[in-house]
Amino acid sequence: MKISVIGFGWLGKPLAYHLISKGHQVIGSATSEEKVKLLQQEGLDTTLLKLCPHPEGVGFQKLFDADVLLINVPPRTRSAAPTFHPEQMKFLKAMIERGTVRKVIYVSATSVYPDLNQVAREEDPLTRSSTGNLALFDAETLLQMDAPYALTIVRFGGLLGVDRIPGKYFSGKDNVVGDTPVNYIHRDDAVSMLTWIITKELWVEVFNGVAPLHPRRSQVYERNAKDLGFAPPQSYAELGQNAWKEISADKILKTGFEFSIPDPLDFWYEG
Repeated sequence: MKISVIGFGWLGKPLAYHLISKGHQVIGSATSEEKVKLLQQEGLDTTLLKLCPHPEGVGFQKLFDADVLLINVPPRTRSAAPTFHPEQMKFLKAMIERGTVRKVIYVSATSVYPDLNQVAREEDPLTRSSTGNLALFDAETLLQMDAPYALTIVRFGGLLGVDRIPGKYFSGKDNVVGDTPVNYIHRDDAVSMLTWIITKELWVEVFNGVAPLHPRRSQVYERNAKDLGFAPPQSYAELGQNAWKEISADKILKTGFEFSIPDPLDFWYEG
Protein backbone atom coordinates (compact mmCIF):
# COMPACT_ATOMS: atom_id res chain seq x y z
CA MET A 1 0.00 0.00 0.00
CA LYS A 2 0.91 3.64 -0.26
CA ILE A 3 0.96 5.03 3.26
CA SER A 4 1.40 8.67 4.30
CA VAL A 5 2.70 9.55 7.76
CA ILE A 6 2.11 13.12 8.85
CA GLY A 7 4.88 13.54 11.38
CA PHE A 8 8.19 11.73 10.80
CA GLY A 9 9.21 12.26 14.41
CA TRP A 10 10.18 10.09 17.37
CA LEU A 11 7.42 7.60 16.55
CA GLY A 12 6.75 8.31 12.88
CA LYS A 13 10.29 7.74 11.64
CA PRO A 14 10.77 4.18 13.00
CA LEU A 15 7.20 3.43 11.92
CA ALA A 16 8.10 4.44 8.37
CA TYR A 17 11.13 2.14 8.31
CA HIS A 18 9.02 -0.71 9.71
CA LEU A 19 6.31 -0.23 7.09
CA ILE A 20 8.89 -0.06 4.30
CA SER A 21 10.36 -3.35 5.55
CA LYS A 22 6.88 -4.85 5.09
CA GLY A 23 6.85 -3.79 1.44
CA HIS A 24 4.75 -0.64 1.67
CA GLN A 25 5.53 2.64 -0.07
CA VAL A 26 5.80 5.34 2.61
CA ILE A 27 5.86 9.11 2.31
CA GLY A 28 5.78 11.55 5.16
CA SER A 29 6.32 15.04 6.48
CA ALA A 30 8.54 17.07 8.78
CA THR A 31 8.13 20.60 10.10
CA SER A 32 11.41 22.20 9.02
CA GLU A 33 13.56 22.23 5.91
CA GLU A 34 16.51 20.94 7.95
CA LYS A 35 14.54 17.91 9.13
CA VAL A 36 13.26 17.26 5.61
CA LYS A 37 16.81 17.23 4.21
CA LEU A 38 18.09 14.92 6.96
CA LEU A 39 15.23 12.47 6.48
CA GLN A 40 15.69 12.50 2.71
CA GLN A 41 19.39 11.76 3.21
CA GLU A 42 18.32 8.78 5.32
CA GLY A 43 16.23 7.48 2.42
CA LEU A 44 12.76 8.59 3.50
CA ASP A 45 10.47 10.34 1.00
CA THR A 46 9.76 13.48 3.03
CA THR A 47 8.00 16.75 2.36
CA LEU A 48 7.67 19.98 4.35
CA LEU A 49 4.36 20.47 6.16
CA LYS A 50 3.66 22.74 9.11
CA LEU A 51 0.20 23.17 10.61
CA CYS A 52 0.10 26.73 11.98
CA PRO A 53 -2.84 25.73 12.23
CA HIS A 54 -3.32 26.31 8.49
CA PRO A 55 -0.97 24.22 6.31
CA GLU A 56 2.36 25.67 5.21
CA GLY A 57 5.04 23.90 3.21
CA VAL A 58 6.13 22.69 -0.20
CA GLY A 59 4.60 19.88 -2.23
CA PHE A 60 2.66 18.44 0.69
CA GLN A 61 -0.41 17.77 -1.48
CA LYS A 62 1.13 14.41 -2.44
CA LEU A 63 0.63 13.24 1.16
CA PHE A 64 -3.08 13.03 0.43
CA ASP A 65 -2.66 10.78 -2.60
CA ALA A 66 -2.36 7.55 -0.63
CA ASP A 67 -4.26 4.48 0.50
CA VAL A 68 -3.75 5.13 4.22
CA LEU A 69 -2.97 8.36 6.06
CA LEU A 70 -1.59 8.33 9.59
CA ILE A 71 -1.89 11.56 11.56
CA ASN A 72 0.85 11.81 14.17
CA VAL A 73 0.70 15.45 15.28
CA PRO A 74 0.99 15.89 19.06
CA PRO A 75 -1.10 18.78 20.42
CA ARG A 76 0.76 21.70 21.93
CA THR A 77 -1.12 21.50 25.19
CA ARG A 78 1.31 23.73 27.10
CA SER A 79 2.02 26.39 24.49
CA ALA A 80 -1.30 26.71 22.64
CA ALA A 81 -4.99 27.13 23.40
CA PRO A 82 -7.20 23.99 23.40
CA THR A 83 -8.68 25.21 20.11
CA PHE A 84 -5.35 25.11 18.23
CA HIS A 85 -5.06 21.35 17.70
CA PRO A 86 -8.67 20.90 16.52
CA GLU A 87 -8.02 23.75 14.06
CA GLN A 88 -5.01 21.83 12.74
CA MET A 89 -7.23 18.77 12.26
CA LYS A 90 -9.91 20.84 10.53
CA PHE A 91 -7.43 21.87 7.84
CA LEU A 92 -6.08 18.33 7.55
CA LYS A 93 -9.60 16.93 7.18
CA ALA A 94 -10.33 19.33 4.34
CA MET A 95 -7.18 18.20 2.52
CA ILE A 96 -8.02 14.53 3.11
CA GLU A 97 -11.47 15.07 1.62
CA ARG A 98 -9.92 16.56 -1.52
CA GLY A 99 -7.46 13.66 -1.93
CA THR A 100 -7.69 9.92 -2.51
CA VAL A 101 -7.21 8.75 1.09
CA ARG A 102 -10.03 6.56 2.36
CA LYS A 103 -8.44 5.09 5.50
CA VAL A 104 -7.09 7.25 8.32
CA ILE A 105 -5.40 6.56 11.67
CA TYR A 106 -5.38 9.39 14.17
CA VAL A 107 -2.83 9.11 16.97
CA SER A 108 -4.52 10.39 20.11
CA ALA A 109 -3.65 9.83 23.77
CA THR A 110 -5.10 8.27 26.88
CA SER A 111 -5.23 11.71 28.47
CA VAL A 112 -8.71 12.01 26.89
CA TYR A 113 -9.92 9.88 29.80
CA PRO A 114 -10.43 11.69 33.12
CA ASP A 115 -8.59 10.60 36.28
CA LEU A 116 -11.43 9.12 38.32
CA ASN A 117 -9.59 6.26 40.06
CA GLN A 118 -10.96 3.85 37.48
CA VAL A 119 -10.11 1.37 34.75
CA ALA A 120 -10.67 3.28 31.48
CA ARG A 121 -11.92 1.52 28.35
CA GLU A 122 -12.62 2.59 24.79
CA GLU A 123 -16.39 2.38 25.25
CA ASP A 124 -16.41 4.78 28.22
CA PRO A 125 -18.70 7.73 27.47
CA LEU A 126 -16.78 10.98 27.10
CA THR A 127 -18.08 14.52 26.73
CA ARG A 128 -16.48 17.94 26.43
CA SER A 129 -17.15 18.49 30.14
CA SER A 130 -15.86 15.09 31.30
CA THR A 131 -12.79 14.56 29.10
CA GLY A 132 -9.32 14.87 30.53
CA ASN A 133 -7.97 16.55 27.38
CA LEU A 134 -10.32 18.91 25.55
CA ALA A 135 -8.00 19.51 22.59
CA LEU A 136 -7.75 15.79 21.81
CA PHE A 137 -11.45 15.15 22.45
CA ASP A 138 -12.46 17.93 20.05
CA ALA A 139 -9.95 16.73 17.45
CA GLU A 140 -11.26 13.16 17.64
CA THR A 141 -14.86 14.39 17.35
CA LEU A 142 -14.08 16.62 14.38
CA LEU A 143 -12.30 13.86 12.47
CA GLN A 144 -15.15 11.42 13.14
CA MET A 145 -17.96 13.76 12.14
CA ASP A 146 -19.42 13.05 8.65
CA ALA A 147 -16.13 11.44 7.65
CA PRO A 148 -15.90 10.17 4.04
CA TYR A 149 -13.02 7.92 5.16
CA ALA A 150 -12.71 4.99 7.57
CA LEU A 151 -11.15 6.41 10.74
CA THR A 152 -9.45 4.47 13.52
CA ILE A 153 -8.33 6.33 16.62
CA VAL A 154 -5.39 5.02 18.65
CA ARG A 155 -5.11 6.42 22.17
CA PHE A 156 -1.53 5.82 23.23
CA GLY A 157 -0.38 5.95 26.81
CA GLY A 158 3.02 7.35 27.66
CA LEU A 159 5.30 6.64 24.69
CA LEU A 160 8.57 5.55 26.25
CA GLY A 161 11.68 3.48 25.70
CA VAL A 162 14.87 4.11 23.73
CA ASP A 163 15.93 7.61 24.90
CA ARG A 164 12.74 8.41 26.80
CA ILE A 165 13.39 7.19 30.35
CA PRO A 166 10.56 7.96 32.80
CA GLY A 167 12.71 7.68 35.93
CA LYS A 168 15.19 10.22 34.61
CA TYR A 169 12.55 12.95 34.61
CA PHE A 170 12.14 12.54 38.38
CA SER A 171 15.72 11.75 39.39
CA GLY A 172 16.61 13.45 42.67
CA LYS A 173 13.25 15.24 42.95
CA ASP A 174 11.09 15.54 46.07
CA ASN A 175 7.40 14.77 46.61
CA VAL A 176 7.12 12.65 43.48
CA VAL A 177 3.84 10.82 42.86
CA GLY A 178 4.74 7.15 43.14
CA ASP A 179 1.68 5.11 44.12
CA THR A 180 -0.46 5.40 40.95
CA PRO A 181 -0.36 2.87 38.08
CA VAL A 182 1.57 3.70 34.92
CA ASN A 183 -0.01 3.58 31.47
CA TYR A 184 3.04 3.23 29.24
CA ILE A 185 3.82 1.67 25.88
CA HIS A 186 7.27 1.03 24.45
CA ARG A 187 7.96 2.63 21.08
CA ASP A 188 8.61 -0.80 19.56
CA ASP A 189 5.10 -1.93 20.49
CA ALA A 190 3.54 1.35 19.33
CA VAL A 191 5.11 0.82 15.91
CA SER A 192 3.96 -2.81 15.83
CA MET A 193 0.43 -1.91 16.92
CA LEU A 194 -0.04 0.72 14.21
CA THR A 195 1.29 -1.73 11.61
CA TRP A 196 -1.06 -4.42 12.96
CA ILE A 197 -4.10 -2.14 12.59
CA ILE A 198 -3.19 -1.38 8.97
CA THR A 199 -2.40 -5.01 8.11
CA LYS A 200 -5.52 -6.44 9.78
CA GLU A 201 -7.78 -3.69 8.34
CA LEU A 202 -9.08 -2.69 11.78
CA TRP A 203 -11.00 0.37 10.64
CA VAL A 204 -13.71 2.53 12.25
CA GLU A 205 -12.47 1.59 15.69
CA VAL A 206 -10.96 3.14 18.81
CA PHE A 207 -8.07 1.33 20.47
CA ASN A 208 -6.08 2.04 23.61
CA GLY A 209 -2.37 1.59 23.07
CA VAL A 210 -0.84 0.74 26.44
CA ALA A 211 1.19 -2.17 27.80
CA PRO A 212 -1.19 -4.57 29.54
CA LEU A 213 0.71 -4.48 32.85
CA HIS A 214 0.58 -1.43 35.13
CA PRO A 215 3.27 -1.31 37.83
CA ARG A 216 3.32 1.65 40.20
CA ARG A 217 5.26 4.73 39.18
CA SER A 218 7.72 4.30 42.04
CA GLN A 219 8.55 0.76 40.84
CA VAL A 220 9.39 2.06 37.36
CA TYR A 221 11.44 5.02 38.64
CA GLU A 222 13.42 2.87 41.07
CA ARG A 223 14.08 0.22 38.40
CA ASN A 224 15.26 2.86 35.92
CA ALA A 225 17.59 4.40 38.50
CA LYS A 226 19.05 1.01 39.43
CA ASP A 227 19.48 -0.24 35.87
CA LEU A 228 20.79 2.99 34.36
CA GLY A 229 22.83 4.40 37.22
CA PHE A 230 21.17 7.66 38.21
CA ALA A 231 19.58 8.83 41.44
CA PRO A 232 16.00 7.80 42.23
CA PRO A 233 13.52 10.39 43.53
CA GLN A 234 14.49 11.88 46.90
CA SER A 235 11.00 11.41 48.30
CA TYR A 236 7.48 10.41 47.30
CA ALA A 237 4.16 12.15 47.85
CA GLU A 238 1.78 10.91 50.53
CA LEU A 239 -0.02 7.75 49.50
CA GLY A 240 -3.60 7.93 48.27
CA GLN A 241 -3.64 11.67 47.59
CA ASN A 242 -3.50 11.57 43.79
CA ALA A 243 -6.25 10.70 41.30
CA TRP A 244 -5.39 8.00 38.78
CA LYS A 245 -6.66 5.86 35.94
CA GLU A 246 -5.60 2.48 34.62
CA ILE A 247 -6.01 2.12 30.86
CA SER A 248 -7.28 -1.23 29.63
CA ALA A 249 -5.45 -2.91 26.73
CA ASP A 250 -8.06 -5.68 26.45
CA LYS A 251 -9.59 -4.53 23.16
CA ILE A 252 -6.41 -4.61 21.07
CA LEU A 253 -5.38 -7.89 22.74
CA LYS A 254 -8.68 -9.46 21.64
CA THR A 255 -7.72 -8.80 17.99
CA GLY A 256 -4.73 -11.14 18.42
CA PHE A 257 -2.10 -8.45 18.85
CA GLU A 258 0.77 -9.43 21.16
CA PHE A 259 2.97 -6.94 22.98
CA SER A 260 6.68 -7.67 22.75
CA ILE A 261 7.25 -5.83 26.07
CA PRO A 262 4.03 -6.14 28.10
CA ASP A 263 5.63 -4.96 31.36
CA PRO A 264 7.00 -1.38 31.63
CA LEU A 265 9.53 -2.68 34.16
CA ASP A 266 11.17 -4.51 31.22
CA PHE A 267 11.37 -1.60 28.74
CA TRP A 268 14.77 -1.23 27.08
CA TYR A 269 16.58 2.09 26.91
CA GLU A 270 19.72 3.50 25.41
CA GLY A 271 20.86 4.74 28.81
